[in-house]
This record gives sequence, structure tokens and C-alpha cells, in this order.
Amino acid sequence: MLPFNTVEEAATFMGRNLTVAETLWFNYSAKKSDYFLYCHNILFLFLIFSLVPLPLVLVELMRSLGFDKYKIQPKVSLSLSEMFQCYKDVMRMFVLVVGPLQLVSYPSIKMIGIRTGLPLPSLWEIVAQLTVYFMIEDYTNYWIHRFLHGKWGYEKIHRVHHEYTAPIGFAAPYAHWLEVLILGIPSFLGPAIAPGHMITFWLWIAFRQIEAIETHSGYDFPWTPTRFIPFYGGADYHDYHHYVGGQSQSNFASVFTYCDYIYGTDKGYRFHKKVLKKLKEGSKKGGAENGGSYYYPNQDLKSE
Repeated sequence: MLPFNTVEEAATFMGRNLTVAETLWFNYSAKKSDYFLYCHNILFLFLIFSLVPLPLVLVELMRSLGFDKYKIQPKVSLSLSEMFQCYKDVMRMFVLVVGPLQLVSYPSIKMIGIRTGLPLPSLWEIVAQLTVYFMIEDYTNYWIHRFLHGKWGYEKIHRVHHEYTAPIGFAAPYAHWLEVLILGIPSFLGPAIAPGHMITFWLWIAFRQIEAIETHSGYDFPWTPTRFIPFYGGADYHDYHHYVGGQSQSNFASVFTYCDYIYGTDKGYRFHKKVLKKLKEGSKKGGAENGGSYYYPNQDLKSE
């Protein structure tokens, strides 16, 4: 809740007129508690989990209209009822775990200093903090993900997420309840180390989930703008990890590729891409001349 009754009082306190964005923020948040503002995350996550994957559902249902060439694992096809079942499972976890976790985690947000007042952060401040958040989350998630692919971690927890060997957008948050809690740690570390404004925090939660949905889309679209992000993994990169499944010791990173490269956990993927390239160059009979990546059994389990 802002300590001002009017825009004029806020302007006097700041020594300047409020920007358009700050005026809108004042009008919306002035009489709302910080806790209420924080709980907006529940609504944002619900909308993201429910709406962002919908275009991918339509693409999956319209593969015969030309989208099939972008499918990474084209031999796998899911029906509308199967995709809807995944959504229902995700919503069950949302109601039982994700939502309650948001409700009870507010004290930690206050403790690290996420602010709701004026002035609002500049665009460059938001971009810089989001970059830091993504880097910290990616590095921490990498090691947790490697742990979850150990014998105990995979059998007891992570195997649930790998039930989808050909991932779909709705399956991005599909996981064991304990994995949902554990992977909340990397998401929280960035804001804890470099706390910012509540708006930045909202954007971080939203962008991270949208990114996860994209990497689980199952499609490698050539027009995806994330292709221009340096060291970004993307759908093709993470799809390989799901394809190999429980045996996978490759492509653990959640966002970028540098950790896998540095620690040598992308060798299987790079060998796999090299084999595909040779097959494409050597013969046109394999049907791999399109935007998708066709997988060949057992070849991706080897490395040089």
C-alpha cells in the first residue's frame, strides 16, 4: 500500500511529476496491500498455464495443414483428450501445491525486500534484473536437474515429468509435487540476491513460465524470436532431453546451453545432431528435410 493519498502527494514526495506508468501504478495499487499485490502471481500463473499452451494445442490438432514439418518428434501425436488430461493434472497440482505455496511464501518476499512503491524501475533496470534472474535460475536449476537424474531422484521424483517423452506445452509444469517445491528454490534465488520492484517480480514469474512452455512445445518453429538470444537452448534442445528420458545425462540446463557445454553434458546431443546432419547430407529418403528434427532409435544414446 502506497503512503500517499493523491498523485499530487506522490509527486511532491518524488520532486517531479509521475510518469504515465507511475500514475497508472498509483491508481491501481495505492489502496491495495502488498500481500494482495503479491498474490497476483496466482492469477498470472493460472492464466499462463491455461492460455499460453492453447496455440500449441491448435497446432498439434492441425499438423496436417503444414505444421507437421516443424514437429520435433513427428511420429508422436496426442489427441485433444490426452492434452486436456495433462492440463487437468497440472491444474490439480496448481490448486494443491502451487497456489498454496504462493499464499504462504509472502513473508520471504518481504524479508528479501521486494518493493511495491514509487518510483517504478526503469526499463533498463528491469531488463538487467531479469537477465540476472535467468542466469542464476539457469545455473542453479542445472545442478538440481542433474541430481534429479540420479537413480534415487529420478525414480522417486523426476520420472513424473518424463512421462511425456515428446513434451507438449501443458506439460511444462507437469511434475511431482516435491519437484515443484524444489525447483521453486532456483526461481527465488535471483530476486533474493538482486531484489527489485513487484512489477519486475511479476514479469520474472511470467517470463520464466512462458519460456518453460516454449521449450516443452514439441515444435521447432523457424520464426521463434528466442532464436536470437545468445546460448538459448529452446524446444529442440530440451526435446532431446525428454526423448532420451531416464537414461538422459544430457541437456540439463533449463534456459541456456553454456552449463551443459562447460560441464560436458551436451555431448550426446551434439553427437545426435552430427548424425542427423550426415543422414540429411547422405540421403533424402529419410524425410528429414524440414523444420523438424527426426529422431533415430539408439543413435542418440551414444557419444564420441
